[in-house]
Amino acid sequence: MAETTKEGSNVMVVKRRVVTAYNTPQDGVTEEKRKYRRLLLRRSLFLIFCVILLLTVAGVSLALGSAEMSFFDAYAAIFGRFFPNIFHVTPLADTVVWTLRLPRMLLAVLAGAAFAMAGSTTQAILRNPLATPYTLGVSAGAALGAAIGIIVGRGVTDGPLLIVGNSFVFSIIPIFVILLMIKRRGASPETIILSGIAIMYIFSACTTLLQYFAESNAVSATVFWAIGDLSRAAWWQLPYILSVFILCFIINLRLAWDLNIMKMGDDSAKSLGVEVDRVRIIVLLTACLSTAVVVSFTGAIGFICLVAPHICRAVVGGDERLLLVSSSLFGAILLIFADIIARRLIAPIVLPVGAITAFLGGPLLLYLLIRRRRVNQ
Repeated sequence: MAETTKEGSNVMVVKRRVVTAYNTPQDGVTEEKRKYRRLLLRRSLFLIFCVILLLTVAGVSLALGSAEMSFFDAYAAIFGRFFPNIFHVTPLADTVVWTLRLPRMLLAVLAGAAFAMAGSTTQAILRNPLATPYTLGVSAGAALGAAIGIIVGRGVTDGPLLIVGNSFVFSIIPIFVILLMIKRRGASPETIILSGIAIMYIFSACTTLLQYFAESNAVSATVFWAIGDLSRAAWWQLPYILSVFILCFIINLRLAWDLNIMKMGDDSAKSLGVEVDRVRIIVLLTACLSTAVVVSFTGAIGFICLVAPHICRAVVGGDERLLLVSSSLFGAILLIFADIIARRLIAPIVLPVGAITAFLGGPLLLYLLIRRRRVNQ
């Protein structure tokens, strides 16, 4: 009788183990599906939140100024041009919005989106969280070109495009130097970053020497340009930035899956069929080109390309397909918000927006780094 009871208990233990072993994988799959659904929901909500926030801060930017108007009046002035029978707008609101504020706001949207997109792809392709097109010397080259135009008065073009043309030409010089280094030394991330830092220091030294021998007015104008500002916004600038941004965004989006694979390392990516050197060169070209075009019009507005991808990566994860979209949206939001502060902090004096982005971006980046360290611990 005792042996029968013992045998029955052993059978029950075996059955329980079999059931547990059978159910555990299924429970694990169910939990993974639940986590994946939560991740998709969080990503979708964040993208929707970014779109709504972008429309909100854009309306606030259009409404604030010396001639203040309401949020709805600002948007009514925009839609009134297309639907005049529906939206009734005063001539003053129409002139202020379309002549002064709308070009500035659209330039902030395109510049912030381009900076954030370039920062996201540069960090992915170089596998370095601090890598940006500025690290590769683009901003230093643009500053040297602008300094030559302002101080010396010579450049590749004449007239009102003197500074813009100079800054663009000098900002793309680092691209060719980096391509030359890649051809000679290989396309490793370390080679690219060190080449960019060397170019940045060389161009910064040249700019400093020019300022040393220049007059005080020219020096102040050069420093103000180098900080970055949106006060030079005009309608004719927007098609250039928009066309380059769309082109670079499409190229980066097509290469997003390769970027995801390359984060595992060059050897792993090559074993999976990714042309690592080709992808790295194309992505670097798009990042530097889009940044060079924007910087030639706005000056070196910093920290957007560094901070926006970090914030979005903490929310949507490291998938470059989503990170490109979310970073572009959030970069536009950050730059518009910084421009609102620059215009209203000590109004009617308008501060350079590049200084505001540095004030906002520096502490925010420190907070993200501290938070990441606490999570890792």
